[in-house]
Amino acid sequence: MRGYRPRHKFNAIRTVRDGFKFDSKMEARYYDELKLRCLPGGDVVFFMRQVPFYLPGNVRYVVDFLEFHTDGTVHFVDVKGKETETFKVKKKLVEHHFPVKIETVQA
Repeated sequence: MRGYRPRHKFNAIRTVRDGFKFDSKMEARYYDELKLRCLPGGDVVFFMRQVPFYLPGNVRYVVDFLEFHTDGTVHFVDVKGKETETFKVKKKLVEHHFPVKIETVQA
């Protein structure tokens, strides 16, 4: 079927900002917010998108944003409309195998 695009399983609307594809409008809005926080006087020096973690058993987890703050702290942030069981398990695995804490931003 031409032009058919399957719906996201949680009805999230895929969005494009600055040529980047985001899984949801909420993730795109968070990106917009981060760009503003990177302006002079903001609390973020720079950020990265879609940073992968490679886990045992050939499992990969991708965090939405890696933020570097002006106070020297680093934040791993995942934007979620809904926390699935798979997400919860992978998050725990990442936090177990790496010295990081993943923050979750929800609607």
